[in-house]
Amino acid sequence: MVDTKALPASQLCRRYDLEALGFKDTTELEDLREPLGQDRAVEAIRFGIGVRHHGFNLFAFGPSGSGKTEIIRRYLEPEAAAKPVPDDWCYINNFKVPDHPKLLRLPAGRANDLAQQMEALTEEVRAVISAAYESEDYRTRLDVIVEQFKLKQEEAFEDLQKKADEKNVSIVRTPMGLALAPSQDGKVLNPEAFSKLSSESQEKFKKDIGELEGDLQAVVRMLPEVEREQRREITKLNREVTSFAVDHLIDEIREKWRDCTAVLVFFDEVQDYIINHSDVFRLTKDEAVETVPARIAADFVMQQERVIGNCQINVLISHDANGGAPVVYEDNPTVENLIGRIEHRSEFGSLVTDFRLIKPGALHRANGGYLILDARRLVFQPYAWETLKRELRSQEVRIESLTQMMSLGSMVSLQPETMPLDIKVILIGDPLLYYLLSQNDPDFQNLFKVPVDFDDRLPVTDDAVALYAKFIATEARKKRLMPLERGAVEKVMERMTRLTSDTERLSSHTRSLSDLMSEADYWAASRKASHIAAEDVTHAIKAHIHRSDRMRERTQEQFQRGTMMLDTSGAKVGQINGLSVMQLGDFAFGRPSRITARVHLGRGRVIDIEREVELGGPLHSKGVLILSNFLAARYTENKPLSLNASLVFEQSYGGVDGDSASSTELYALLSALADVPIKQSLAVTGSVNQFGEVQAIGGVNEKIEGFFDLCNFRGLSGTQGVLIPESNVKHLMLKDEVVEAAEKGKFHIFSVASIDEGIEILTGMPAGELDAAGNYPKDTINGRVKLRLEAFAESARRYVKSGGEEKMSEVNDD
Repeated sequence: MVDTKALPASQLCRRYDLEALGFKDTTELEDLREPLGQDRAVEAIRFGIGVRHHGFNLFAFGPSGSGKTEIIRRYLEPEAAAKPVPDDWCYINNFKVPDHPKLLRLPAGRANDLAQQMEALTEEVRAVISAAYESEDYRTRLDVIVEQFKLKQEEAFEDLQKKADEKNVSIVRTPMGLALAPSQDGKVLNPEAFSKLSSESQEKFKKDIGELEGDLQAVVRMLPEVEREQRREITKLNREVTSFAVDHLIDEIREKWRDCTAVLVFFDEVQDYIINHSDVFRLTKDEAVETVPARIAADFVMQQERVIGNCQINVLISHDANGGAPVVYEDNPTVENLIGRIEHRSEFGSLVTDFRLIKPGALHRANGGYLILDARRLVFQPYAWETLKRELRSQEVRIESLTQMMSLGSMVSLQPETMPLDIKVILIGDPLLYYLLSQNDPDFQNLFKVPVDFDDRLPVTDDAVALYAKFIATEARKKRLMPLERGAVEKVMERMTRLTSDTERLSSHTRSLSDLMSEADYWAASRKASHIAAEDVTHAIKAHIHRSDRMRERTQEQFQRGTMMLDTSGAKVGQINGLSVMQLGDFAFGRPSRITARVHLGRGRVIDIEREVELGGPLHSKGVLILSNFLAARYTENKPLSLNASLVFEQSYGGVDGDSASSTELYALLSALADVPIKQSLAVTGSVNQFGEVQAIGGVNEKIEGFFDLCNFRGLSGTQGVLIPESNVKHLMLKDEVVEAAEKGKFHIFSVASIDEGIEILTGMPAGELDAAGNYPKDTINGRVKLRLEAFAESARRYVKSGGEEKMSEVNDD
């Protein structure tokens, strides 16, 4: 084994020493004033909330839990507090078209005053009108009108009766109305008595009745007109009395609103409406219940309430006059929660509504300010995304229900006047959703022109480390956790570096940091400590892993019990230990696998068995396809590649994807071709390109630890280890057990930049370099591979020459 190539333990994990910062615990550190490592995002936020042009709404995206909402609110709220307070908005009755309620715009903070004044006014109006109708003056004037028209009717009938009496004709009432009949001595003659009269008398009566018939018809026709005139006079009296009763009440509050023309117009409409409907106030509610039958009384009281309600206002939005612009976060962005809704109530078994049942949405509440929405929740709500875009395009809020939008219902509803919209919308989501909307929705770029890109990593520098310590102290105070000792802060920073899988980066993922500190606080409290120590952080990390690693333990158990075959000692030809990563939720772990290769004469095909049975993903297949080109270009550039090779992940029963095993598979192929055994005490990860260079892969820490755990269970021999790409060294943040084993020389991590370096470590044989004649030394891996491939080519040539080309082609086609 070439121990000189093994990485020193100091390169396997980054340690932090914060002694130079001069603090013992986080109580000695100041709060962090600015977001950590979010300069780009902060610049975008300041620009987005500052520009007022249409369409410059913001979409903040980054990993979930990175503190996007908190940071945005931190910059929004001071900006909003410095802005003018937006106006109040109310809905009022449209007295001409009740189905189209009108908007009333009021200066900030005055809507509730107007609502209270109108409520008090309408209740007082109810009382004063009822009192006015009960007054002696009103009753006297009403009696005069009634008597005048009664006298007028009586005079008309008296004149007609006098003419009839002179001619012995009586006016009688019949089921059909008034009629004229002959009389004698003041008594109406019946048909029998009339028939006994002389012919001259009968003719005279008929003539007289015919002459009086016209006068009777004139009187009858006059009666409805007299009644109408009487009603007009009574209505005029009622209006006069009502006007006298309510004018001074409305004038009192009118003086308070001289600066609001729209309110004065509303007062005029209310005044006319009350006067026109004054008859419903003749009785109080109690009098109606006592004096009118129950059914009529209920209808009468409902009419009163309806008239009273129509004169009041529905305060949609009211602001504190000194509160600045609103900042609204809508957690559940449904259509109704965005644009408001129109509620209904039941009356006598029917659903009815009016302007007082109009309820505001988030767009109403945030109008003139800022609205924060969760983008994922928004797009998942039916019609919510399209509705928001429509409102932003039109710059007005239109209240519609989903049934109206989809034309599914026929229930009569209101069509409220639309509200002008002046708003800045901030969507918060993940990067994938941002890019999907940006690519697939043509409206997106026009409406959300300011991307706010949050990063969850920052470079490790001296300044960054100092700021990160303050970041930890700030989060501890915010969460009301125990102070962290300096050693605990160092452990937290090591863990946050591990989460980035990069020793040159620190994770600024707020939720992960907060969760780790909260768990450490729990363990510190369980031992009745006053500070969080390094051991508490270590305990929290191990406990968190233990809660999630059941599947990892079960996988390791299969290897430990021999169910899954994998050697950690000895050497074998065409067999190598590969490493992969399994991700379950937020927990990832490494899983070693045995990879084998077999070679024989053929037509240059490297068969990926995983791909052939459709268990290999496209990235894995890509890595395997590179291998045949590498072999042909390096060893048989002037001859055909005359081999067939098969590669397989042994005991793999699920899908395989990724190219991180391509270098491992190439090592197995080279071993099989050179007939040189590979040390089974080593495992390999890394992808390879067509030039034989080993490239970086992901999950390097988990892969190393997965193989280490198996070796540790079987007993560390000092020969075991893992080969990783040289470009992955900066990503090493291995757990303490691996670092300790490396320090004691019981486990080794090798970094390689090329296939030649790796094959030397795996086999103990030199890879070999080309000489001036273009040949590799025979006792090298490359030399043995080249000779084997040339032998295959010669065998193929002889086989073809002997007439076996067709059969060989058939074999390869199969």
